[in-house]
Amino acid sequence: MGFVIAIDGPAASGKGSIAARLAEALGLPMLDTGLLYRAVGVAVATSGDDLDDEAAAERAALRLRPEDLESEALRTRQAGEAASRVAVHPAVRAALLDFQRAFAAREPGAILDGRDIGTVVAPDASCKIFVTASPEVRAQRRYDQLRAQGDPATYETVLADIRRRDERDGGRAAAPLRPAPDAVLLDTTDLSIYPAFDAALRIVEASRGRWETS
Repeated sequence: MGFVIAIDGPAASGKGSIAARLAEALGLPMLDTGLLYRAVGVAVATSGDDLDDEAAAERAALRLRPEDLESEALRTRQAGEAASRVAVHPAVRAALLDFQRAFAAREPGAILDGRDIGTVVAPDASCKIFVTASPEVRAQRRYDQLRAQGDPATYETVLADIRRRDERDGGRAAAPLRPAPDAVLLDTTDLSIYPAFDAALRIVEASRGRWETS
């Protein structure tokens, strides 16, 4: 396996932006694994099935194609909520695991961001970063993003969504959201994207040095 970077964390912590900038700086392919669950959730909702129906969600996961990840429908607040609901199903997580592990096995390496990369998808990753921030700051970031997209959601609604997703993601039986024991914690509560990226890059460079000499 090449140099694999696992970036985990809750919604709106900044992990996606950090992962994208690392991919550009390092010339590595990147997979936003949250899009997989968003695509499944949107597919289930569009078909009229119940998001809490594990069999329906598993069928959608097994039908998933790479091009499905390009839909703008995956960027909405509703898609994020749907993703969190279908992600609790063990059958869905199992169906998407091979897709993620195949991506992680690319040479000379890869970057994956999600919620269980360092603990389940790529437990042997060369570098693990757990990105976090306070719920209030994450809600403000998501609120600003949604406002820019024309979404009429209020800050209070977004904060409630964030807290509900945190509880669901952290409390699920299958691959709950938590830092890997060997992950480096990166708290972005008081950091804009550029200092956050710089901090992440320093973590990666230190890990790469250890990886190259191991």
